[in-house]
Amino acid sequence: MRKIAFHLNCLEQGGAERVVTNLANQFAKEGYEVIIATEWYGENEFQIDSKVRRVHVGLREGDDKKHRLVQFMLRVKYLRKFLKEEKPDILIPFARKALYRGLMAAYFIKIPVLISIRTDPAGHYEERSDKIQIPLLFPRADGCVFQTEGARDFFAPRLQNNSRIILNPIHDKYIGVPIPKARAKTVVQSGRLVDFKNQPMLIRAFVNVHAKHPDYDLKIYGGDSFDGTKEILEGLIEEYHAKDYIHLMGASDSLEKELTNAALFAFTSDWEGLPNALMEAMALGLPIVATDCPCGGPRTIMTDGVDGLLIPIKDQQALEDGINRLIENPELAEQLGSNARKIADRTNAQAVYEQWRDYIEEICEVYDGKHEKS
Repeated sequence: MRKIAFHLNCLEQGGAERVVTNLANQFAKEGYEVIIATEWYGENEFQIDSKVRRVHVGLREGDDKKHRLVQFMLRVKYLRKFLKEEKPDILIPFARKALYRGLMAAYFIKIPVLISIRTDPAGHYEERSDKIQIPLLFPRADGCVFQTEGARDFFAPRLQNNSRIILNPIHDKYIGVPIPKARAKTVVQSGRLVDFKNQPMLIRAFVNVHAKHPDYDLKIYGGDSFDGTKEILEGLIEEYHAKDYIHLMGASDSLEKELTNAALFAFTSDWEGLPNALMEAMALGLPIVATDCPCGGPRTIMTDGVDGLLIPIKDQQALEDGINRLIENPELAEQLGSNARKIADRTNAQAVYEQWRDYIEEICEVYDGKHEKS
């Protein structure tokens, strides 16, 4: 079996980190040797299987006092040293800065690099440094995994043609959860408290929903991102005197239990890559109202009126109307939720693992063939 090395900043709870953890665990389970090379250790990280090795390749003692450019080059140097020592069959970096480090570190080393774009490229791959590094480094990638067509189409044709679209794997605990006998009169959302998820719009909308349906409450699950969003939400709850019916629940490791019998799930992001929280809500069979945000994540996994309701971003009235529609039409809500459960057929761990496995094997075989001839 091949040796696979994933590379990213850390395993702090977030979208890319969750996908790497799930994939690493699944590959290890299937008999691959798996290493996760990270830059640092976070406070609230995902747990990896005991068969997966974790290696630190980030800055060392005293490096934090050096110039930023020197620090960047040291990160590349330490990652290159790791690659020379471990000799993995393939390097798979996740997220923007890790992609650049991975492609630079693997230069002149005989190892294929499979990069993965995990967010909306518009606004996140458009800095001056990106415009220099992308044309220089991305042509060296042996493959790329995108989550949506919108993300793929942002880049040059060469990368588009040398890529695959693979959805994120959903954790098994969200799949096959029994349908609740009755739904609570609760609207839910899960995800970090962070500006781009536009949770203030959800609170303002729900204040009006509650005026029409005073027996319903709102619960928002998610940890603090420390960007000021939590304080904004607390201020809004105070301003609208909504403490009795709008609750910030904090982070939870048991959302498959907390969310299951909710009346509906409200997704309000202004942009995302492929939102894991939305996929998990679908797998649980929740009726959903979701913003059709760039770079097309919700549109990739949902069909409006079939397995959820898609609304324009930043449209509070559309959000209110969607929530009220599902509250007032329980039969429609249950039909949408029932159809949403089918996402598990495409995104269960085994199905996603097999897509990654086949693509990795293809890249390695092509790479090996080229270097055997040279």
